[in-house]
Amino acid sequence: MQTAKQDVERMLGQLPDDATLEDIEYHFYVLKKIRNGIKSIEEQGSIPQEEAEKRFAKWLSE
Repeated sequence: MQTAKQDVERMLGQLPDDATLEDIEYHFYVLKKIRNGIKSIEEQGSIPQEEAEKRFAKWLSE
């Protein structure tokens, strides 16, 4: 995994030159959520695809 700084530099490099501070804040928020999710999976593991599909189907039926 890249460092946080490398991720932010890459993100900023992909944004258009006329990106607003709000655009940057939003993309930073998404990047932070993704990094937190990856960290959570590494530390706590994840659930199998079949279990995720069962849970999702249950949520849709409620």
